[in-house]
Amino acid sequence: MSLIEWREEYCIGITNIDYEHEKLIEQINFLYTMVENKADNQLLIDKLGDIYGSISAHFALEEQMMRKHRYVYYEEHKADHERLLDEICDITEGLENTDELAESTFKQKLADWFLLHFKTHDFSLHKLLKQTPHDRGDEPTVRIMMRDAKNRLSRRIAKPS
Repeated sequence: MSLIEWREEYCIGITNIDYEHEKLIEQINFLYTMVENKADNQLLIDKLGDIYGSISAHFALEEQMMRKHRYVYYEEHKADHERLLDEICDITEGLENTDELAESTFKQKLADWFLLHFKTHDFSLHKLLKQTPHDRGDEPTVRIMMRDAKNRLSRRIAKPS
């Protein structure tokens, strides 16, 4: 069973963005399966790090496109990106500090995390991007961005409170 089912409504017609959204849903669903199978917290934390890296790179590319096209809601959208990344940090820190996972709360946070942002901020941005030409991020750069973001998350949650 999946937490989030991929739907055609998530497609916006821009191949690389559609691909990244689909891969993010796969990562979230994999994490959900890990929770269902009672995976060790450290494995869950590592997977959250992978998600954090992927989404940080995706957000950076979206923000680059927003700046390029002088997207009128750039500041709001960027602020929501930062809020979402902070939420992943909070979820990860929560896992670091507990022996027992509140599964239903955790699963709801994962689902809301993607769906709420997609239905609000991403929807209007994607309408703009669909109508304008844009550059695609090259794969090596995206991989480096993902690795660097995951490392930042690891350093952030390793800080003593």
